[in-house]
Amino acid sequence: MLNHIVIMGRLARDPELRRTQSGVPVASFRLAVDRDFKDKNTGERGTDWIDVVAWRATGEFVSRYFTKGRMAVVEGRLQMRDWTDKEGNKRTSAEVVADNVYFGDSRRDGDGSGYSPSYGGGQSGYSAPAPRSDPFGGYGAPPADGDQFAELSTDDGNLPF
Repeated sequence: MLNHIVIMGRLARDPELRRTQSGVPVASFRLAVDRDFKDKNTGERGTDWIDVVAWRATGEFVSRYFTKGRMAVVEGRLQMRDWTDKEGNKRTSAEVVADNVYFGDSRRDGDGSGYSPSYGGGQSGYSAPAPRSDPFGGYGAPPADGDQFAELSTDDGNLPF
């Protein structure tokens, strides 16, 4: 069976980070996702409000670097959850359980690094990437004419494909 979903939208509010009784971090947030089509009568795009849950390192990452209004790309699976409301009625809600969360926009002040943690079976910690002294990774600075492409400082003639 296949259950894979990718959505992109803006955070409707700041993520809420909680911990389970055993100390596992879990962040919950809601994304406002615009529909691809416009309403025939109003000419406006509808918006879907999608609940997202991110566990462990991904949840800590989201709570640390994302805020209300920030664009996010969420990759994960759709999950249905049954629960009982205050009046005792059985309810069902859909939510996305995030495997990865990426920045969908960039910050002009340089805070948006585009980093998304990925973790394996036994890895439970989070560590941000180490800052580099050379922001261009050893490939030289971008040209002064404003072009964002830099010349490679070394070229051995071998193509990577």
